[in-house]
Parts: sequence; C-alpha cells; structure tokens
Amino acid sequence: MKKPVLALTLASVAALTLAGCSTTPGAAEDDSAVTVVASTNVYGDIAAQVGGDRVDVTAIIDSVTQDPHSYEASARDRLTLQKADLVVENGGGYDAFIDSLLQDAQDPHVVTAVEFSHDYPGNEGHDEGEDHDHDEAATDEPHDHEHAEGEDEHAGHDHIEGFNEHVWFDPHTMIHVVDAIADELTEIDPDGADTFRTNADELVAELEGFEGDLEAIKADASGATVFMTEPLPGYLATAAGLTDVTPEGFAESVEEGSDVAPAVLLEALQVVGSGDVTAVLTNAQTGGAETERVEKAAEDAGVPVVAFTELLEDGSSYSEWMSDAIQSLAAAVQS
Repeated sequence: MKKPVLALTLASVAALTLAGCSTTPGAAEDDSAVTVVASTNVYGDIAAQVGGDRVDVTAIIDSVTQDPHSYEASARDRLTLQKADLVVENGGGYDAFIDSLLQDAQDPHVVTAVEFSHDYPGNEGHDEGEDHDHDEAATDEPHDHEHAEGEDEHAGHDHIEGFNEHVWFDPHTMIHVVDAIADELTEIDPDGADTFRTNADELVAELEGFEGDLEAIKADASGATVFMTEPLPGYLATAAGLTDVTPEGFAESVEEGSDVAPAVLLEALQVVGSGDVTAVLTNAQTGGAETERVEKAAEDAGVPVVAFTELLEDGSSYSEWMSDAIQSLAAAVQS
C-alpha cells in the first residue's frame, strides 16, 4: 500500500503532451511511426516526449502496483517487444526481464540507461569529462541486444554490488539518455531528426533545471542528514549534498527483500529516534515491518518522512514527477 507523501504546496508544472504514447500492448498503432518499447512508464514517457507523434510507445510496466525487480515477462510482452524498432531499458539488474525478451527480438536498437551513469562499472555510455554539449551524440554507435548482453555481465536479477541502478533520479545521467534516444530515433527515422532534436533539447533544458534545483538545496541545506530505507532516492540526495546516515546493510536488505540484521535494525532505530536526522526517505511502493518501525521512530521524533515512487502515477509526466520529488526533498531538508 502506498505510504503518504509529505504534503506540499507545489509550483505548477506544465503537463507535457504524450503524443503517440500508449502504455498497454495492443493499443492502436500508426504503421508509419517508430515502434518503441520501454521497460517502465518512466522511460516510456521520456521516449514519447522525444519522439512526439512520430513514435508509438508501449511501456511494459505502467502501474505502481508492479515491481520491475521481480516482474516476469508474459508471452504478450514477448510479442510486443518482437515488433520494437527501439527498446529503452534501465539495465543494471533493475528490469532484467527485458534481457530475456531481447533474445527473441528482431535486433532492435537499444538504449540502456545505466550505461550513461558516471558510476556505472566501465562507464560505457559517456566519458566522465564530457559536459552537457548535446549537439553531439553521447554515443556514436547504436546498441544492439548482443552488445548490451555481452557488455553487462551482471545481467539478470542480481544487482551490481555498490552501484545504485535507480538512475532515472540522476538528472545528469538522464540528459545523456535523452540524447541517446534522440540519436537512435534519428538512425531509425532520419526524416524526423529535427523533431527529435528539438524535443530532446526541451527535455534536456528541464533536466538541467532540475540540476539547478538540487544545487540550490545543496547551498541551503548544508549539513542536512537523511536516512534512506532503500537506495531509490540516493542520486537525488547526493546531488543535493545531503549526508546519508543509514547504517550499512539496512537499505540493501530492504531492497533485496531480506531481513535486516537485528543489530542493524537497532542501530537504525537509534539513529532515527535521536532526532539528529533531518529527514527519512522511503520507497512508497515497497516496505515491510522494518521500514514501518523506522517510519514510526521518525514520527515519534518529529522527523519528516518523504516517500518516492519508482513509477509514474496515472496522468503524470516524467518532468512533473521529478519536480514534485525534488520539491518534496527540499521542503523536508531546507531550514
């Protein structure tokens, strides 16, 4: 059950038109449009923004009730992906069901988001020193599914040790993902190059704005500490300059669905109950008894709890969702 998110008065964000975007297999398709399949509605929305009315997008997972970590692909999903011209996945073990589906696909172009993170092992997506000059392609060659499977030896349900795969909360990484999607769509549909570039530039500008928002939190909330029940909001917390005081092993155990060691749980409750934590950050889509105990300790200590989701809710765009998440974080930690 979804936990309540910190109530806020949010600045309005203009809704972005999801032209050509469908989120369920079997939706009506334009035969002339590029067929895009995304692992989740987060990437589906981004692809729809970049592609506009030149793409038909299907997001395999489009409900907050579904968990990409444990999702088992259906025969219908396999048929859907076989028709794809472009596949957009997160990678890093997050949406591993895509890897099995790609084995039977007709060699589509593939964008794997984690490869564009500076923290990704090998940093295959882009050079660490490059800036936001998105007039040039972030990668010069399209990814095919053999390339993706061969390079990511960690494919499957196992996570990469020490790597936070929730890269959609890292605006810098997502700038490169947006550029990569535009580049791949241009390879597939050269006539749409100007449309893809214009749309990508608009989305990149919003992502750069989010980077500025996080820098503002960093400037205003110096010394703020957070307890994270899962790694999900880690990129936001890091970019905002927040100090993670979660006892080692707590967030990883919760994410993997294993029991938190009693000593670690005791330490967690002491950390939160001390009142020295500025905010507790949770995953609204998952949790259990141990997370609930931490939230109760936060409530008793007067510590705000901010819940984040892994997927877009109905009617929300990626930009709206990111704006809300960053503003929620700011309201909790800024003095």
